[in-house]
Amino acid sequence: MRVIAGEHKGRRLLAVPGKGTRPTTDKVKESIFNMIGPYFSGGWALDLYAGTGGLGIEALSRGAERAVFVERDAKAHAVVKQNIAACRLEDRSELYRTDASRALKALGKRGVAFDLVFLDPPYAQQNIAEDLRVMQELGLLADGAWIVAEHDSAIRLPETIGRCVVERVATYGETTVTLYAHELEEHDHAEQTASEGEASIS
Repeated sequence: MRVIAGEHKGRRLLAVPGKGTRPTTDKVKESIFNMIGPYFSGGWALDLYAGTGGLGIEALSRGAERAVFVERDAKAHAVVKQNIAACRLEDRSELYRTDASRALKALGKRGVAFDLVFLDPPYAQQNIAEDLRVMQELGLLADGAWIVAEHDSAIRLPETIGRCVVERVATYGETTVTLYAHELEEHDHAEQTASEGEASIS
């Protein structure tokens, strides 16, 4: 595994020992960032089931301002910490060893809104739709945020979850990537359009 593009292009990343963690392959990672970027001008990223931290680190390398990594497993948490350090990204990263539910509640209390979210939980423990509902309830998604969900190809996620709407679905062998966009609420869009109209009149 390596960082594919950006500031830290070519940097090799450690893998988690054993078979308990299934890292995103470089091929899938490159496809994901071609869909959502490929480069960014700031913004916050959340790597909720970090594994090796490869997705969050890739986002930082490509221009994201800051990334929050959440990983419950002790071995994986240690690997994420080493990978962040190897890329010298400690000052732009936050790493927590806890489960996704507790992390989301804690982040909600801080009032953080993410522009990029990566959801790649273990296939046997996937609860992606519920994670997206909780994030919306807690106000953790910025308007226009991209949410990248990796899951077993046998599973089909809902077309819409609250204000999150499927933009693209791509399958790579046993892995499927479902890309959601977090859309503006209709009344927000109407207010924005009205204010733009007033500005043009004046």
